[in-house]
Order: sequence, then C-alpha cells, then structure tokens
Amino acid sequence: MKAELFSKDCPEAIGPYSEGIKAGDLVFTGQIGTLKTGELISEEPADQMEQCLRNAASILMEAGLTLEHVIKCTVYVTDMNDFDEINAAYCKFFSKPYPARVCIQIGKLPAGAKVEVDVIAYCK
Repeated sequence: MKAELFSKDCPEAIGPYSEGIKAGDLVFTGQIGTLKTGELISEEPADQMEQCLRNAASILMEAGLTLEHVIKCTVYVTDMNDFDEINAAYCKFFSKPYPARVCIQIGKLPAGAKVEVDVIAYCK
C-alpha cells in the first residue's frame, strides 16, 4: 500500500507528516531548505531552492530514484519577485523534459523559509 521514507541526510519532520511516502509507483515528498540540523541553509531564496531539491533527492534515493524520476513539482514562495532567482537554482537540478510545475506565492512557510517544494516521482 504505502511505505514511509526517511533519509539520514534530511532534517526530521517538524510536524505530523512523513519525510516521504512511496505509494504504488509514486513517491511523494515536500521539503523546505533546511539542513540536517533543522536550520535554514541561508536567507537567500536560491540557496533554499537548491537545498529543497537536495533534500528531495535524498528522499527519492531511499526509493532507488533520482530527480530524473520527478514528474511534477509544486513550488511555494513567499515573494514572487524571487521567481527568476529560484528558476535559475531549479535549472541546476532539472533538464528537459522538465517536470510539470506550478509556482504559487503564499503568505508564510514553516521555519521562516522563503521556498518550499513538493515533488511527485514515478517509479517505473
């Protein structure tokens, strides 16, 4: 049915949720730009985006996957003015064909983060 995924390289969840879930042929994870210690990598949105994706990659690795298996990303930002900077960081991790993606500006993220990313990856 579903299996919980953990990575020794990711910070522990700060709420009642799993770092990642594998359900059938899909893996789901959502990450903010925190280090293993739980601290934000920096205040810079691009740095946070990169750390979000490094954390997501660590969870995917637990399922035997890489970021190349990602089919959908949702990016949450607290300031859409950071869009270009975030895109530049995002492109360091993905290449064509890019995953489908949505970017949404929201009011506030956990731990003072400026960026949060959730990904869906396909296992086959």
